[in-house]
Amino acid sequence: MKTIGFIDLHLDQFHANKYPGWIEQASGGSMKVAYAYAKQDKQGGKTNEAWCREYGVQQLSSIAEVVDRSDYLIVLSPDNPEYHEELSQLPLASGKPTYIDKTFAPDRDAALRLFDLAAKHGTPMYSTSALRFASEYAELKAGDIQTISSWGPGAFSNYSIHQIEPIVHLMGPSPKRVMFTGTPESPSLLIDFGEGRQANVNHLGDNCPFTLGVRYTTGDFKQASAQSNFFTAFIDNLVHFFHTSEPAVDPAETVAIVTIIEYGLKAADTPYRWVELPV
Repeated sequence: MKTIGFIDLHLDQFHANKYPGWIEQASGGSMKVAYAYAKQDKQGGKTNEAWCREYGVQQLSSIAEVVDRSDYLIVLSPDNPEYHEELSQLPLASGKPTYIDKTFAPDRDAALRLFDLAAKHGTPMYSTSALRFASEYAELKAGDIQTISSWGPGAFSNYSIHQIEPIVHLMGPSPKRVMFTGTPESPSLLIDFGEGRQANVNHLGDNCPFTLGVRYTTGDFKQASAQSNFFTAFIDNLVHFFHTSEPAVDPAETVAIVTIIEYGLKAADTPYRWVELPV
């Protein structure tokens, strides 16, 4: 059996709770989350010791121990990407296949540093939103897209990735500029890909389903709502990555996604004005 090590800010969170069972099931029992380290206990939640006891995972005292004893590595902290660079230093220097949870990095510069570190040490690595693997989105044809209108729930800061990831996957990793057009209650971001191609991200409330409306240059229109269990498809992909060391996501797409989020947050300070993106 291959062992997986968790590295996290705190272990009491949804992804850490769900991934062990999902991975063991998807791998047919050939992979198991065996080790974990977290920087701190969750305030008002379970201690890391209690979490490890509940999930049958051995708690280790350092990131170095987890890296040394695991075959594969997962850096979690999904809602605190500002910790990813600190938590990922040893994993990305290890040469062992490493998955870094969404959102990959708090800004473009950090994202580039992480990819450079992995490349320097020959460490297979990727990051993604599970929405990339929604079966309904997989039926949409990439390329020749003129406009995408995207809907979804949650806050822009930590949930916009679930809309932006499929957009970049479909429209390419070269966005030009962004404009904030929403309100504090319903954030909205316009993304210009150049040559008259654009996408709009809309956060419309917690009961809003993830939905894409796509207009092609031919005039055809397709609509898709992510109603399938996209987490199952994502975990299948993650298991495949650990088996093969072949990342499913182009680093250029991940950098573009992080850039859009970073500059989208800046654009919120100057609504209805274009903010140019770095090349």
